[in-house]
Amino acid sequence: MTGRVSFTPPLALASLSGEADADWARAGAAHAGAAFLGGIALDEDSRAAARDLVARDRSEFLPDDPLAFIDRQLESLSDVPIQPAFNVRSATVDPIADAARVCRDRDAYLELNAHCRQDELCAVGCGETLLKDGGRLTEYVNRAAETGATVGVKVRAEVPGVDLPALARDLERAGASFVHVDAMDSESIIADVVDATDLFVIANNGVRDDATVREYADYGADAVSVGRPSDNPAVLGRVRGAVDRHFGLEQVR
Repeated sequence: MTGRVSFTPPLALASLSGEADADWARAGAAHAGAAFLGGIALDEDSRAAARDLVARDRSEFLPDDPLAFIDRQLESLSDVPIQPAFNVRSATVDPIADAARVCRDRDAYLELNAHCRQDELCAVGCGETLLKDGGRLTEYVNRAAETGATVGVKVRAEVPGVDLPALARDLERAGASFVHVDAMDSESIIADVVDATDLFVIANNGVRDDATVREYADYGADAVSVGRPSDNPAVLGRVRGAVDRHFGLEQVR
């Protein structure tokens, strides 16, 4: 795993569109070592897609100035004992580099969203569409990493035609430091990605209890993340206990 990515405990809060803000991260800081805020749309096309999502009753962050919003949110976490990160979407590369600079200056990670599968986002080339366009995705990673930011990608398993371990190798060569894998129903893909790269691998999907944490730890994940129940203290407490047991932290907690 890369030395650039590390958070303790190795439990992250995964971004929830329109909900994962600084207050959400602060509320989960007692249990988690990192929080992925966002996602947030950066450029004109991705923001138009986000507005379409809002029109059909999905929650989205749509501030007038996305970069200023990222900066304010990260600044408000400066006194919170959690590693911040921001999940971003863009149909063009320049705003990615701009967001990377903001994250770099706030000691936050930048996470490129190659994960969302809503039709509106895919239609403009965001989200899961990027998984099928490895050249553009690696360009995004390279441009972001050139700023000096710590950069990673949120990806999804079970996308037809996508060799995730091979893509992870390409992302690593482009400058990525971590990959955040929604394993879907293919949990063993975590082992494949771990074997293929030296990236810091965060396993996501169904992390709720001891059994799921143990499974991902056995597959070699460096950390796990919790999505939808990330605002539920009971779930977070249960997962945190499992993380301590299966990632060898009980003796130091």
